[in-house]
Amino acid sequence: MPYYYGGYGNFLANNIYFLLLIPVMLLSLWAQVQVSGNFNKYSRVSNRRRLTGAQAAEAVLRANGVFDVSVTSTRGSLTDHYDPRNNTIYLSQDVYSAATVAAVGVAAHEAGHAVQYAVNYAPVRLRSAIVPMTNLGSRCSVILLFLGLLLYSQSLFLAGILLFSLTTFFQLVTLPVEFNASRRALETLEERNLLYGDELPGARKVLRAAALTYVAALLMSALQLLRYVLIFLGRNSGRDGRRGGGRG
Repeated sequence: MPYYYGGYGNFLANNIYFLLLIPVMLLSLWAQVQVSGNFNKYSRVSNRRRLTGAQAAEAVLRANGVFDVSVTSTRGSLTDHYDPRNNTIYLSQDVYSAATVAAVGVAAHEAGHAVQYAVNYAPVRLRSAIVPMTNLGSRCSVILLFLGLLLYSQSLFLAGILLFSLTTFFQLVTLPVEFNASRRALETLEERNLLYGDELPGARKVLRAAALTYVAALLMSALQLLRYVLIFLGRNSGRDGRRGGGRG
């Protein structure tokens, strides 16, 4: 059996990886285009209630019985996020004071995250709990994977895979968190008439495009994990094959 770059497993893993990488990268690129395109499009559409992003976030919080979360502005574009450590929603300058459909949608989504913490939504609590392990895995997995390949140590390589899998698991848990925050946001916007009926589709498009970026991130991480697993299994098979050949 021929061996390529450390074994047939590496050869097979790299071929499968690059075969699947193209559609995943295209999906990721398309998602980014959709995010920027929809945000820019609906940032030029004023909502008829003249509700700013900050006001929308506060309205969603109040509608869900949450009164202890601050809303403030932050620098950058599409840097909006909720920080549970200080219970604060940070809205970018394009969202905080803008009375547009896009601003209301994005701000309501971030308020949805704050509501998740207030009601102890299980996936968001799980995601928060695994953040330290995920950070550790992100920092150490590359080192262990490299050493495992360099030293031909299956133990080190397996440890690297297990640590890297924490990143993939984090991306997996993130999906229901993001989709649920958008659902809470859109339901509140509709129920409280914060946006008119013909304005809701615009906000929905902005949030769906953003959610698609998380899907692409999960697929990219899962694909990389699959590559490592195939390399690990292939190297084991190659090692067993060489031992069998030696015994013959």
